[in-house]
Amino acid sequence: MNTNTAAETVDTTTPETPDTPDTPSTTTPAQETPASDASPAAPAPAAAAAPATAAAPVSAAPSARALLKQLQQEFPAFRDCLPLSIGIDKQLLARMPGLDRKIMRAALGIHTGSMRYLRAMEKAKLRYDLDGTAGAEVTDTHRQHAKEQLQQRFKKEADRKKAEREAAAEEEANRQRQEKLNALAAKFSRS
Repeated sequence: MNTNTAAETVDTTTPETPDTPDTPSTTTPAQETPASDASPAAPAPAAAAAPATAAAPVSAAPSARALLKQLQQEFPAFRDCLPLSIGIDKQLLARMPGLDRKIMRAALGIHTGSMRYLRAMEKAKLRYDLDGTAGAEVTDTHRQHAKEQLQQRFKKEADRKKAEREAAAEEEANRQRQEKLNALAAKFSRS
């Protein structure tokens, strides 16, 4: 336990060291057990790694994306981007017992936040389990939520593009102004 307290005090080197052992162990199912063991020790380094946000997301994102790719290969509901049944996380944990919950939640968040999934939810009538078997109906509330999420994304993207156009126009106006000033300065310096 002395090593844990020493690891907590040195926050710049400790987050890099645990990430390296996690990466090789992700190739085997035995990985989940060490990852679960690492989770109790992980909150302290994660809190220490919060200022160093560049190191933490880089190590977590590939794991969630890799899990999402695996889920897309194994389960039709993910592959076909079908509206997932409520409680799909419990189904995943039952089928993949050693699954790291944090990584699973991140992978589910990536999947359910994707434009493709939101578009499917917007028009969906039924939800599907992991095997692609139809289940409960999609409520109007959930369809409306997906529609609102899409609208927010489209608005945000439109606002970003508008800001880029305005910044480019302002830059062009400044460039033209500077050219006129330089031309005037050159004209009066010759006189």
